[in-house]
Amino acid sequence: MVTTRATAEDRAERSAVRTLLRLWPYVRPVRSRLFTAAFVAIVASCLALVIPLVLKWMVDGPVADRDPAGVWLGALCLLLLGFAEALLFGLRRWLVARPLAGVEAAMRADLYRHLQRLPVAFHDRWASGQLLSRGTTDLMLLRMFLAFPLTFLLVNGVTILVGVIIMLLQDWTLGLVILAPAVPMAVMCFFFEKRYAAVARLAQDQVGDLTTVVEESVLGVRIIKGFGRHRSQARAFRELSRTLRGTELRKARLLALIWAVIVTLPEVAIGAALVVGAVQVADGVLSAGTLVAFLSTALALRWPVESIGFLLAMSQEAATATERYFEVMDETPETEAPHKDAGPAAGDDGIRFHEVSFRYPDALCDSPPVLDRIDLHIRPGESMALVGATGSGKTTLTALVPRLHEVTSGRITLDGQDISEMSREALRELVAVAFEEPTLFSASVADNVLMGAGDGAGEPELERALAVAQAGFAHALPDGTETQVGEQGLSLSGGQRQRLALARAVVGRPRFLVLDDPLSALDVHTEAAVEAALRDVLAETTALIVAHRPSTVLLADRVALLSGGRIAAVGTHHDLLRTNAEYAHLMAGTEEADR
Repeated sequence: MVTTRATAEDRAERSAVRTLLRLWPYVRPVRSRLFTAAFVAIVASCLALVIPLVLKWMVDGPVADRDPAGVWLGALCLLLLGFAEALLFGLRRWLVARPLAGVEAAMRADLYRHLQRLPVAFHDRWASGQLLSRGTTDLMLLRMFLAFPLTFLLVNGVTILVGVIIMLLQDWTLGLVILAPAVPMAVMCFFFEKRYAAVARLAQDQVGDLTTVVEESVLGVRIIKGFGRHRSQARAFRELSRTLRGTELRKARLLALIWAVIVTLPEVAIGAALVVGAVQVADGVLSAGTLVAFLSTALALRWPVESIGFLLAMSQEAATATERYFEVMDETPETEAPHKDAGPAAGDDGIRFHEVSFRYPDALCDSPPVLDRIDLHIRPGESMALVGATGSGKTTLTALVPRLHEVTSGRITLDGQDISEMSREALRELVAVAFEEPTLFSASVADNVLMGAGDGAGEPELERALAVAQAGFAHALPDGTETQVGEQGLSLSGGQRQRLALARAVVGRPRFLVLDDPLSALDVHTEAAVEAALRDVLAETTALIVAHRPSTVLLADRVALLSGGRIAAVGTHHDLLRTNAEYAHLMAGTEEADR
């Protein structure tokens, strides 16, 4: 479960109608076709109510008078009414199909766009399966709701109202018999709606949890197989499936209960009306045609009445899907401060951290910050290695430069300009990043690498970047640099993925380069070759490099030691080895590990 899900109490305060009204901005562009479709469906339903009136005329007229021509005329009228009803319902479906597919596509596009603008902290909190289920299953439910239940809640309501008026006009005593179940049915629907809403929300959340497990199992299949954990994973999946099955059965029981009430009570009322009407016909108080028309009207209303149960169920599922969708859309995206031109900066160039502190947004208020009053200056054209023990905050510090996280206090400047006053687009054109855990996309090698360059980059830039990263293996792949690397790039080795990620970082010749231990997966010989090629790149940029190995540290002009969330020492590698015991201990440990 993610911590941002609405609580049951919060959901109880919001009605389904109020929740569904949030869909209006998406529905508004196609409202004319939806209203037309609803009107067409109402006309079609009302045509069905004309059929009993034709039957009354036939029974009291041509049938009673033994007039074959009149009977044939009545049959022709019934045939035409049935054909018109079918044609109108087909027209309604044609009217809603295309616009509602557009509504679903627009909502999915907005969700994807919004997810890209949400901060990294949001994605750290939310399971990917929950987001996937909102973008697929929930949006499908909303399209189905807009296509069917939304229209027919209105259509069936109007049909029931018109049918009841017709029955009361034919015989008000029989009409009151038919209306007798209305009150208990309304009470049952009220309680059903409340209970079904809670169960529907639970089921949709459980679908998200199940999606997460499936996704993790597929992505982690090598780990599962490598450790022989397929049985335990299968058990975990079965448990979640069993839980979801139980929730779906609870939904089915609730729907069966309301359906039993909705079907039984009207049937009993129709039976009672038949008995009372037959007695009235026998007494000469009511004509046979009127009784036939009355019962035919009552039977024509069976579908609109019986559909109330599952229309309410689908509406509640749509309401919870809407709620889940807007839980994500209501999350605050990364904000852009008004752009300010810092102008030329003298003596304050490069990357500078000014009293920077950072605490994760969901951390306890009294917890110590991850980074505490960091003061650090990386001069223009200088490379600085960032060294520290595991958990000291190195990766967090590097993530602040491209604003993957926002500083809690203090500021960071690039060539004298505060990065918080720059647009993210402009900032990330200046700063390139390579992470220790490289992420590749289901695209070609070339597409993955050139993602780090401008729109005009082509083959020369690609070849240069591959050469720097010692990624010439790409040319030996089945289709060369056009080879599809597969999901997460798992068709490649860890070292190959890391080299392609490094190539992506350097392909655009960035002014500032942030490398988070980019060579950790390479063997000693490949690492040496990459470092030799990387020196030329570092000579043209300002770089911050997270390093664990002495060989990587030696790429940098200076070294900063991060300890306890603060910069403990800054100097050259050799100076720190002589003067700082903690640094010497870290380097000794890595050298021992390399041996």
